[in-house]
Amino acid sequence: MRIASIILVVLFSGTATTFAQNKELMYDFYEIPQSLMINPGVKTTQKWHAGIPVLSGFSFQAGSSGVTVNDLFANDGVDFTTKVRERLVNGMSRRDDFSTTSQIEGIFVGFRGKNRPEDYYSFGMYGETDVIVYWPRDLAILAFEGNGGDNIGRSFDLGDLSLRGEMVNVFHFGINRKVNNTLTVGARAKIYSGIFQFQSTGNKGAFTTTQGQDNIYRTTVNADLQLQTAGINGISDILDEDTSNTQQELTDLFRKRVLLGGNLGLGFDAGFTYKLSPQTTITGSILDLGFIYNSKDVRNFTLNGSASNEGITVFLPEDINDLDNDLWQNLVDEIEEAIPFEENDSGYISFRPLKLYGSIRYDYGQAESTFSRDCGCAITVTEGTNSDMYRNSVGAQLFMMKRPRGIQPALTGFYQKRLGRTLALKTTYTIDKYSFSNIGLGLNLQAGPVNFYILGDNLLGYANVPDSHYASLQFGFNIISWNDN
Repeated sequence: MRIASIILVVLFSGTATTFAQNKELMYDFYEIPQSLMINPGVKTTQKWHAGIPVLSGFSFQAGSSGVTVNDLFANDGVDFTTKVRERLVNGMSRRDDFSTTSQIEGIFVGFRGKNRPEDYYSFGMYGETDVIVYWPRDLAILAFEGNGGDNIGRSFDLGDLSLRGEMVNVFHFGINRKVNNTLTVGARAKIYSGIFQFQSTGNKGAFTTTQGQDNIYRTTVNADLQLQTAGINGISDILDEDTSNTQQELTDLFRKRVLLGGNLGLGFDAGFTYKLSPQTTITGSILDLGFIYNSKDVRNFTLNGSASNEGITVFLPEDINDLDNDLWQNLVDEIEEAIPFEENDSGYISFRPLKLYGSIRYDYGQAESTFSRDCGCAITVTEGTNSDMYRNSVGAQLFMMKRPRGIQPALTGFYQKRLGRTLALKTTYTIDKYSFSNIGLGLNLQAGPVNFYILGDNLLGYANVPDSHYASLQFGFNIISWNDN
């Protein structure tokens, strides 16, 4: 089945470089315009900005909550089959996952209102790919060990099968408003144009083998499984044709879906920044509260029903004259009737991965602002002056993300150092399901109007990348103005 092959390619390309969506280095790093995309209510300090197309924002993160490449392929004298059994099949739980999310900005522009300098408007477009596959522990054990021996009487949970993936293009428009000297709020509206989507979640069922009566074993299957896909069938058809125009047809299809020709949806972001005191600030944001209605190029697959059988039974000598019957086909027909495999093209709603951020920050080491008073940055609504700058910040951040099997949290501590308006550094220590030793470092450089940032996570893991559970990289270029230049 071509659709299954395409999904497997996406899954395996994701498991080779897996990661979570937490952008703890970028969050509340308000010197970088892209921090608006993580908290629409972040403090804004620029008069306007324009991201360099395609280069303004690129993020790549990789990690694994289970095995690493080194666990399986290190030259440590352990037999490979033993590694697979102990570290992969039996070593991972159904809560472990392989996941991948990448993001690339096409356009990102922001500007301060001429008549309302306390308002900062931003708009743009970016593409995002997100895939998550939970480790199907029971199904892996069944495939590796079989249903005999010690597994007689064991109920293998078919609900261990859980996966979700999508590629989507996002058009967005946001407003950031400084309400007063203590509160800044923001919101962002989004239009999603889906390129492809698939999901198989909420599966139920069991596969059990017990001692039989007429045969040695009796197998019982109770299944309620579903795979929903949108946008994949069109890609599959082009690949099946395999003509000299295949590449051009794929390019045209992707271009159409990127430019609002795919399955459409709506989303919403919101956030705030609130000063508890001149030096203590709390922030929070909610991202991708939205959905896509998949009605185009939909193909769904279901397997629903229950059956028990003891295989092909032959009673001798009564059936000695009937051995020419197609007994195997009769068995297959009986099972297919009890557990029918069906297809349909019913539309469905897929929800975006909801994300929540929160932080508390303490600023110290007050420095005289290097910004001119009429720059429009960090506008004080009641006085029309600029806010004071602090050389240092420390604090903590909390990240939570809705995944098919519950909330995925992460806790981060950070320190940030500012060297005038030119250079800012941020270092983080993050604890999550992927790593307990994730140290990150971010740099933001302002060279005249040119802004460059690079953020990297889990720096200790770079000493031995194949044995690392997590890695992350974000970088981009912007043009930023504080005055009329």
